[in-house]
Amino acid sequence: MQPVYDPAQAVREDLFVTAPVDSDRDGKDDQVHVQVVRPKDTERGLKVPVVYQASPYFAGGNEVANHNVDTELYVPEAPGHRTASGDERVLIANDQKISWEYEQYLLSRGYAVVYGESLGTGGSTGCPTTGAENETIGARSVVDWLNSRAQAHAPDGAEVRADWSTGQTAMMGVSYNGTLPNAVASTGVEGLEAIVPIGAISNWYDYYRTDGAVVAPGGFQGEDADVLAKYVHTRADREPCRASLDQLTVDQDRVTGDYSQFWDERNYLNDVGNVHAAVLSVHGLNDWNVKTRQAAQWYEALREQGVPHKIWWHQSGHTDPLNLRRDEWLRTMNRWFTKYLFDQDNGVDREPRATVQREDSSWTEEAEWPAPGTGDVVVRPTPGGGERGGLTTGQSYGRAVEGLRDDATQTADSLAAAPSSPNRLAYFAEPAGSPVRVSGTVRANLALTFDRPAANVTALLVDQAPDGTTSIVTRGWADPQNREALDRTTPIEPGKTYDIEVAMQPDDYVLPAGHRLGVVLLSSDHDFTLRPKPGVGIELNLERTRISIPVVGGVAAWRS
Repeated sequence: MQPVYDPAQAVREDLFVTAPVDSDRDGKDDQVHVQVVRPKDTERGLKVPVVYQASPYFAGGNEVANHNVDTELYVPEAPGHRTASGDERVLIANDQKISWEYEQYLLSRGYAVVYGESLGTGGSTGCPTTGAENETIGARSVVDWLNSRAQAHAPDGAEVRADWSTGQTAMMGVSYNGTLPNAVASTGVEGLEAIVPIGAISNWYDYYRTDGAVVAPGGFQGEDADVLAKYVHTRADREPCRASLDQLTVDQDRVTGDYSQFWDERNYLNDVGNVHAAVLSVHGLNDWNVKTRQAAQWYEALREQGVPHKIWWHQSGHTDPLNLRRDEWLRTMNRWFTKYLFDQDNGVDREPRATVQREDSSWTEEAEWPAPGTGDVVVRPTPGGGERGGLTTGQSYGRAVEGLRDDATQTADSLAAAPSSPNRLAYFAEPAGSPVRVSGTVRANLALTFDRPAANVTALLVDQAPDGTTSIVTRGWADPQNREALDRTTPIEPGKTYDIEVAMQPDDYVLPAGHRLGVVLLSSDHDFTLRPKPGVGIELNLERTRISIPVVGGVAAWRS
């Protein structure tokens, strides 16, 4: 749509939408504080669609201590074990007026902009619970109000109707503000026609855990679901939520890291079959806060369900594409909303579905993601991992076994760069004769023996330049006690060899010609996992180990 309306003349109003949930247990339905900004012409009978942002951050946040991560790992039935005690936190509002960088752009094109404060935050009642069902219900209730299915009242108690709204609604935001659109879309609510999740979560378990391991979001070591809920708990009367917030600390289970009902309630993939809203997803290939698995698994599930979908992958971290490619991003977003909120056949749904920024900052468009023509290349490590072993697609090298000893005081970057170390194993392919593109998820199937009943397992994919400098491309973690099931801890018997799969975070990376692609194995990852005292020993059976790498062009491209 083209700019037609004057955003300076917009009408702004505050109201409270009634949500059909009582999460603070006060005997009354929770109230969602909403601020509406709409073109002045809606006062004269114009009906407009809505772009809606739900957020727990409009009122800021509290000082909350993260958990201590310098702690020993859980050993089943070991006596005396205790849990440790103990952000993209951008404020985008003040006490009177909620604002957004997109507001004037959208208003001028005939959209209303609606802001909703998540339950337990700002002017809303209820309790924050870091992604649980009550938060989804609270955010959904605003879509229901816009479609005349929920009630709302002004601060003076007078009923307020959204008679200026067509009912056609989109949700959009970054991080938590992008996660709530995923959550609401998973309910199948009528009237939600499109969502734009940017750096968003699709499964909260994968934000604070990975394959049984307790793992932090990048830059926030020790944060967990309880910490985040207490951070955003900004409603005026805090007392009604204290018990439920304290219960989060127990239910999130930092001891075993097992998947549970607590996490299952926060897994929107369970209900992806309900999604009918067209999804324009955006994610940073270098986002280590909300990691790439969140976007990749959501996108794959949407594709399998036949939901209209498109994805932008960029080379930055946890950020809005408005900061990276402003004009083209606004054009894409506007065309997405024009198609699904104004019902205009502008062809956006027939264009290439993947937009990928390359390492040189250029942008490419492709039919789908992962890149068409991608095939798994299976490589095996060859001896020498204490210094620099090899990677081969050929035969294994007999019964070779190599070992490392955990030292969580060392960072993964320093271990990957070290020419030799007793604290990691490193294996590198021959220098690439031409660029090699990895698109998708690298999976390391490791045959491991442990000398203690608990250990972290970390695997890295790395790029070694001709001058020897090394950079981490992607990484993954696992708790070997969850080798049989995410929701069940199975003890490790020291001295016994186990097959452990480590799925790294999905990526799209071009290895330059002359560089070596490598896989580095370590135990604890200083910046992400719990950090037990140094000492646990791990042995890798090279003969039984395989690493599967998704390469565009498959084996032929790898061998070139």
